[in-house]
Amino acid sequence: MSIIYEKYMELRSKNQIKKLHKIVEKINALEDTYKGLTDDQLRMKTSALKESLQNGKSMEDIRPHAFALVREAAKRTIKQRHYDVQLIGGLVLSEGNISQMQTGEGKTLVASLPSFLFALHGKGVHVITSNEYLAKRDFELIGQIHRFLGLEVGLNLSEMDTEEKKQAYQCDITYGTGNEFGFDYLRDHMVNQPSEKVQRGQAFAILDEIDSILIDEARTPLIIANKSGASIELFEITSMIVKSFKKGEEIEVDLPSRQVHLTEKGIERIEKTFGVDNLYSSDHQVLFHYINQSLQAEFILRRDVDYIVKEGKIELVDAFTGRVMDGRNLSHGLHQAIEAKEGLEINEENVTQATVTVQNYFRMYSILSGMTGSAIPAQKEFMDIYYLDVVEIPTNRPKRRKDEPDLIYQTLNQKYKRIADEVKHISETGRPVLIGTTSIHQSEMLSAYLKKANVTHQLLNAKTEEQEAKLIAMAGQQGQVTISTNMAGRGTDILLGEGVAKLGGLHIIGTERHESERVDMQLRGRAGRQGDPGSSQFIVSLEDDLLNQYDDEELEKWLKKMKADETGLVISPDPRKFMDKVQETIENQHFSGRVHLLKLEDHLDQQRKAIYGIRNTLLDSEELSSSLIEQFRTVYQETLDELCPPNKTPEEWDTPALYMKLQSLFPLSTDAASLAGREREDIEDMLEKDVNAYLLGLSKVDEDESIAQQARSFSLSLLDQAWIAHLDVMDELKEGIHLRSYGQEDPYRLFQLESHHSFEEMLKEYRHALFAKIQFILPNTQEMEGIQS
Repeated sequence: MSIIYEKYMELRSKNQIKKLHKIVEKINALEDTYKGLTDDQLRMKTSALKESLQNGKSMEDIRPHAFALVREAAKRTIKQRHYDVQLIGGLVLSEGNISQMQTGEGKTLVASLPSFLFALHGKGVHVITSNEYLAKRDFELIGQIHRFLGLEVGLNLSEMDTEEKKQAYQCDITYGTGNEFGFDYLRDHMVNQPSEKVQRGQAFAILDEIDSILIDEARTPLIIANKSGASIELFEITSMIVKSFKKGEEIEVDLPSRQVHLTEKGIERIEKTFGVDNLYSSDHQVLFHYINQSLQAEFILRRDVDYIVKEGKIELVDAFTGRVMDGRNLSHGLHQAIEAKEGLEINEENVTQATVTVQNYFRMYSILSGMTGSAIPAQKEFMDIYYLDVVEIPTNRPKRRKDEPDLIYQTLNQKYKRIADEVKHISETGRPVLIGTTSIHQSEMLSAYLKKANVTHQLLNAKTEEQEAKLIAMAGQQGQVTISTNMAGRGTDILLGEGVAKLGGLHIIGTERHESERVDMQLRGRAGRQGDPGSSQFIVSLEDDLLNQYDDEELEKWLKKMKADETGLVISPDPRKFMDKVQETIENQHFSGRVHLLKLEDHLDQQRKAIYGIRNTLLDSEELSSSLIEQFRTVYQETLDELCPPNKTPEEWDTPALYMKLQSLFPLSTDAASLAGREREDIEDMLEKDVNAYLLGLSKVDEDESIAQQARSFSLSLLDQAWIAHLDVMDELKEGIHLRSYGQEDPYRLFQLESHHSFEEMLKEYRHALFAKIQFILPNTQEMEGIQS
């Protein structure tokens, strides 16, 4: 992000704050008025504000009163009063933007303001947190304020059944995680009855830790999958083969983009092993897919970093929180490839049934907003992809945390020794220390160094979110040393124990620069809440994982110039500038990856909306006949256009094929020979009687509930099957898209053209399959068959 852009956004942010201060003055002026009202009178104000909106007032008109009302309710229920800066944060959210607020500034309370304001519309507000523990906590705490004011508050959890979820979504405000809201959206478009849907739509969303949800979690789409019955043995064979491959010989590994490519030698080995002539031919797409997934599992995904093995099963690790993701599997056979790599029992491969990117799901909301302590570094991405402004909110009290410059060592061993010495020295003074690591493996290594130095410490393995939050909350107690993976416990305040402030407050040590400056900010932000003293420092090395993702040649050049002291501490050239450059390069690569995914998914998103539109019409329409008639006219014309094309003469037309195809759609009273050699108009005249008879049958579908239900069931089932097959084709198309970049044509344009063609063909096949089935359940079928005979 350019310095000019940063300066422009900073100035813009300050101007917005000045304007919002004027609204805060109006809210403050109302405080005494609301203080004098009884509880019942406060609740009556909620109804009055709803009426104002219905009578034409805007959200801006009623906002000061709504915020003043929530502030008074918060004082009476949870004994907390919103600071002025929290009111400013709430105002920013109410305008559909991002409030950047430092850790400990009370973002949870801030969300109570816009969620109440949005809820007055009666369309439902989704308040989204990073895990279910926080969703429950906020539902219970902040929910008290809203329930006091007469609103209904719901909680959406993964273990809930359909009825429980429906009740949660019917509430004015619903708490839950981003993944669960997204999966519910997908599941709602897989149901067979309108009554099975749980959501009411996407009106308002407020995201806590918005950068974590919209950026960090946006690298992989949300996927609902089912078993495919694919070959388990082939995974074992391809895994065994790629284990013998060497970098620079059979494969090239690009860690920044997390890609592995076969060299000519690698291709030759595979072709020889399987006895195939061309691995890239369409006949061997399945083999190519299995090889790709095995390469990814072997050379990109790392044990105790990306996944752990527990009780003979692969459990995925969230790269940004270090938490195990219960019940989550990688799709397209990658999970099975890891199982084969680790020598475990291989489960059946999953096939995608429904999918949506995080970006495309959240862009459906009419108003999207959120809060975090670290949005500024990503403000351009927020604007480009989500059209969200970032506004930096002033702290309630002056910041007293001291951020020390990084210490950069040559080796991991030197780094860990320095960290152990530093922790021992600081903890002996009584100051608490929180050490942030980037992986479970790193946490365990550091723990071993601290044990060797006789430093008592707490190793946070995030067994449960609740346990994690409690352990993090204790991290500010005197003499406490806590090792935590990445942002574990985010959303939980670390309160300083007695006497700790006088000792200097909490000290943060980062053991590795993260892939994003934002995550560094999140770790530093754990110290110095609400004007507390504190400090932070990153102690890193040139052997850290981050450097593995950097360009080898650039790294080699810099290492030749590098000088260090006798302890291994790098002195020159300025190592901090170099680490900044490495981090920025990797951030840009990840940004490019998200843009790449979005470019591919945007076209698919249009197709998804079209399919879901057809699905919703089938589900909700009480007049199924009109939809069927329209679709039949389409498939009838498509069949004529395909087999009687205007650019060929009647003698060139394949009338036997036309007859066969039409006969599979509806009963014919003529024969194939009578169609031969005739003009298109004559053929249509000959078929008119049969077409009209069939249309008459379709028009009567709604008259018989049993027939209508069967027709609806056929339509939904066949549409779902067609969509699932199309998603599989799109996965294969995306998998090979990087090969297109070697040609002269734009790979995204080619993807768009091919995916559009595939989509149109899929719809044609769906319509044909539908009417091939429906003709046998239509009323008067016997009568029409009599005409045919």
